[in-house]
Amino acid sequence: MTPPTVDVHAHVLLHEVEALVEGLPGLVDARALDARRNGPAALAVNGPMISERLLRLTDVAARLAAMDAQGVDVQLVSPSPSHYHYWADEETAEKVYRLANEATAAHCSLAPDRLRGLGLAPLQHPEQAVGALQHALEQGMLGVEISSHAPGRELSDPAYEPFWSRAEDTGAIVFLHPFGCTLDERLDHWYLSNTVGQPTENAVALSHLIFSGVLDRHPGLKIVVAHGGGYLPTHIGRSDHAWSARSDARAGCAHPPSSYLGRLYFDSLVHDPYVLRELVRAAGADRVLLGSDFPFDMGTEDPVGALRAAHLSDADFHAVRGGNAAALFRKD
Repeated sequence: MTPPTVDVHAHVLLHEVEALVEGLPGLVDARALDARRNGPAALAVNGPMISERLLRLTDVAARLAAMDAQGVDVQLVSPSPSHYHYWADEETAEKVYRLANEATAAHCSLAPDRLRGLGLAPLQHPEQAVGALQHALEQGMLGVEISSHAPGRELSDPAYEPFWSRAEDTGAIVFLHPFGCTLDERLDHWYLSNTVGQPTENAVALSHLIFSGVLDRHPGLKIVVAHGGGYLPTHIGRSDHAWSARSDARAGCAHPPSSYLGRLYFDSLVHDPYVLRELVRAAGADRVLLGSDFPFDMGTEDPVGALRAAHLSDADFHAVRGGNAAALFRKD
């Protein structure tokens, strides 16, 4: 029997979360920072783009119809990264993750055989991350979605050790999906904030996890990385060279950086069949999962077609199409 087709990168828009934070101190500054980083031209396009896709982002019937058209059987649904709100204080952050977790679970519960969910964890308050993960699991979800960093903290920060331990112990999925880019106004034209910024953020976040030894200390983590892991998997040779040539690069991790690609999972959303083939080669065919970024414009409306264009072997094609996700979703 062939496995179902599983898209691990799909989003839901939660009006409840935005209503919760509207008018709170810090939101104006966060929106201003986002505006500076993206630039006015990008913001002018974003509004109509979201409006055009609003039904698919919020309505389960519209989502299922789109999935049927794409040939997708199951989606792993995560909140839109715009809901992270890492500027929020502790009280607000707890309200945000609880509401996001519950609303996402409710959305998925309307089609439980086809929709699985991920919650949120507030990285700006590491002491809340374990509780947020536990709350998501209690809602019946498979794990949580996080960004590439929080203000003043990288994913290598020791304060996240309890979170990584809990995720490993529970077998929870941690979906690494950047939002924003710290290169700021250097990328505020031509949508570079996304086309260059997102792959950069992925590469930086993964490098922190690798070089700091997080993946050595927690070898059982189930981390799924959006956008094919950004620039890192196809340029991992430079990291390997630094690890072998310099003591400062080698101090934190026990093995060459490329060896850790086989401990991570990557979605297939790289927009180039040759890059997808290289990702499969670098990480292993068992570590790549179908992803579409549903239903945003920087995703693909034909994820299976994009996968087919890479001309993988039949076994690898079906593994990426759904076999790997089916194995990942099972609790050990």
